[in-house]
Amino acid sequence: MDKQFFGLTDTGKSRDNNEDSFIVKSLTSDQLILAAVIDGVGGYHGGEVAAGIATEQISMQFSGRPADPISQMISAFRNTNEMIIAKKQTEAELSEMACVATMVIADIEQNQFYYAHVGDTRLYLLRDGSLIKISKDHSFVGFLEDSGRLDEAAAMQHPKRNEINKAIGFSDQIATDESYIETGQSPFLPGDLLLLCSDGLTDMVNRQDITTLLLQGDTLAKKAGNLIALANENGGRDNITVVLLQNNKKPQQVTPTRPDFTQKVQVAETENNEAIRPPENPEPATHAAPKRNYWFTALVILCVILLGTTVFLYLQNPHTTEKVSTLNPLTKQKVRNSQEQLLQDAFDHAVGDTLVLSDSIFKSPVLISDTLSLRKDTLYVIAKGIVLQADSGYKGAAITMRAPSRLLKLDSLQFKGFATAIAISDQALLLKNVTFTNCLIPVQNNIHFPDGKPVNAELMKISPLKGNTPKTADSKNGAE
Repeated sequence: MDKQFFGLTDTGKSRDNNEDSFIVKSLTSDQLILAAVIDGVGGYHGGEVAAGIATEQISMQFSGRPADPISQMISAFRNTNEMIIAKKQTEAELSEMACVATMVIADIEQNQFYYAHVGDTRLYLLRDGSLIKISKDHSFVGFLEDSGRLDEAAAMQHPKRNEINKAIGFSDQIATDESYIETGQSPFLPGDLLLLCSDGLTDMVNRQDITTLLLQGDTLAKKAGNLIALANENGGRDNITVVLLQNNKKPQQVTPTRPDFTQKVQVAETENNEAIRPPENPEPATHAAPKRNYWFTALVILCVILLGTTVFLYLQNPHTTEKVSTLNPLTKQKVRNSQEQLLQDAFDHAVGDTLVLSDSIFKSPVLISDTLSLRKDTLYVIAKGIVLQADSGYKGAAITMRAPSRLLKLDSLQFKGFATAIAISDQALLLKNVTFTNCLIPVQNNIHFPDGKPVNAELMKISPLKGNTPKTADSKNGAE
């Protein structure tokens, strides 16, 4: 199978049938990939039937490049739900069947991935050696773990860890409740690796061990085999399914330009040879002395002029030395934390003019130790209440609009503890449901006017809108 993706499923050591299923295939060449992990529930035979229905419906939904990946993933889940319910009504022995599933569309060409999720299968992103859990477990134990009330080790041993509160085929709620299916999108950068898996893996192998195994092995097949082998070694109490997707494009690398020492050496050798070579027609010594005196005198005059200019500039700018001394090249800069770097990557690689920040990826608060730079011409950021908080000792801006950025809209973002929250310069900024807490300067706008020319301008006072409520006609992602 292609080295960019690989899937593997195993019955485990305690079951004699496999109710798991998976899909992983290219949709258009190798740049657009569909992947899904499905875990059937509801009895010995029912789980397999439900997983089979889901596999068929998802495959039918995607035959080429989707116009709207998230909408089509939602449709695939809803169609699966209808088919499972219809099947349950005709066959009594299947009355308890359902399934849970995680689905991904990975657009390697655009460095993006889209996902939809219901239940306790999982989606992880491995970037720069860190494993980030993207999806949320739709179960009581999963809620306790995701909210920090239960650590991973306790969750893995909890007696109710497999009791789910959402599944495909439970009821018709999935068709009317927009929050029933968890969806989102995020950058998928060169070198990133996505892991989709059933709970047969995560109930047996902790996150640290998963990370270690994903960083080992030279192929995706080897990585997947190692994960399943460790799950079986730790007990293998359930079916185990692993699907891996990798953006195997090479990150852009800039090769520093080195000085051309060869040319310098050749020039130096030529000058030395010229110095050693006797002149063919030497002039009388009486003419050489005046020439040397002329250049020596000119050099002395030039040095005097430069010295005088330096002294003059120093006296005119007595604080220059002090200002430069603060820019110590040896001062160590802070290294961004993983969440902060992930957020900067999301800004840098946003596709289109809308970026939805999933709260399953960005865990509030995101500590900011260096300004987040926006360079996209137009960007609408939907943050879903995510909090940006100034790291201890950080006095810079949280977000800075830099050229060629011209328009930024922020929706449902919170800033806490910044000296300056947002810094703009002759740029347009729109705020919707944005909160500033303990921010000395919420928005700093540097407005530039022409030097020495009359200006007609009206600087408006901004007041919070009263009764501001989201439009009911907003799209599923909240974009207007």
